[in-house]
Amino acid sequence: VAALQDEKNSLMSENEIMNDRLEQLDDSLDDPNTVVAKKYFSAQLQLEQLQEENFRLEAAKDDYRVHCEDLEKQLIELQHRNNELTSLAEESR
Repeated sequence: VAALQDEKNSLMSENEIMNDRLEQLDDSLDDPNTVVAKKYFSAQLQLEQLQEENFRLEAAKDDYRVHCEDLEKQLIELQHRNNELTSLAEESR
């Protein structure tokens, strides 16, 4: 029991130390002049820019897909028209 109580006290002490460190990190994020806060805000800005870029690229991909489908339809129509004209040319000969 004594060993478990010692371990419990040790873990509680370590937990307090970790909570203090966490509070210090939270405080450093609140102050925009700290290095950690600057890096955090820079990373956050970069993330937002990448998300915007990803959205733009997804929209462009969708536009290209629609354009490709239109071109495939045109190709099929032109192939049919070419076959018709080829058979008409053979009949004329």
